[in-house]
Amino acid sequence: MAVSVIVAIVCAALILVGIIGVIVPVLPGSVLVGVSLLIWAITVQSATGWVIFATGAVLVTAGMTSSAVLTGRRMKRRQVPNRSLLVGAGFAVVGLFMIPVVGLFVGFALGLLLAEYRRQRDFRAAVDSSWEALKAAGIGILVECGLACLAASVWVIGVWIHFAMA
Repeated sequence: MAVSVIVAIVCAALILVGIIGVIVPVLPGSVLVGVSLLIWAITVQSATGWVIFATGAVLVTAGMTSSAVLTGRRMKRRQVPNRSLLVGAGFAVVGLFMIPVVGLFVGFALGLLLAEYRRQRDFRAAVDSSWEALKAAGIGILVECGLACLAASVWVIGVWIHFAMA
């Protein structure tokens, strides 16, 4: 089997893990997608490979940036402090080991709610700000995942072009 075929298969697996990593933050996400595109471009050593890498890198970077900007803007608007997010992240790590599969998400939501309740001393206000923070994080994940999937689609088109021209 040719080296480019093996690399394409490995890159496909890494891109899939990267897309899953955008949704499940324990795994590397968009960065892994970008690195996979770079590995493929280095291996195929063609103009197509480099154009696909550049296009995918722009999409992945746009996804990470827009996710951070959208999430940060909504968090600031609701005045959710970083401290509450850090508590949520700590609970997420604990939840990951306590509850299989969904513990990361449950732990983050619970930690965020407890931190917001401690800060505001009003359960309804804590629920409202926690819900807004969770929606903001969800929107950021959706945008980043969409752009990572678009980068993966560009890579698939590049693979077709590369092997059609070979």
